[in-house]
Amino acid sequence: MYLLENSSWYLERVIFLMAGIFTIAGTALACLHSIYWLILTALVGLNLLVFSLTGFCPSANILFKLGIKPKISKTGVCRIGE
Repeated sequence: MYLLENSSWYLERVIFLMAGIFTIAGTALACLHSIYWLILTALVGLNLLVFSLTGFCPSANILFKLGIKPKISKTGVCRIGE
């Protein structure tokens, strides 16, 4: 089983939290209000796909500028103890 440390809110963890919240919110709003809310869910999926293929994530850039620190350094090495 693969488990990550969850003692702090680092950038990568916040990105997954945001994706989950927006996906659930879009799906719930589509069920309760209008089917067009599924566009939000599709955009979240598209953003995750673009990130996995290119490494570019607009949400991560915004959160980083707001001061949330990443767990993984630019070299791709996990920083232990931070």
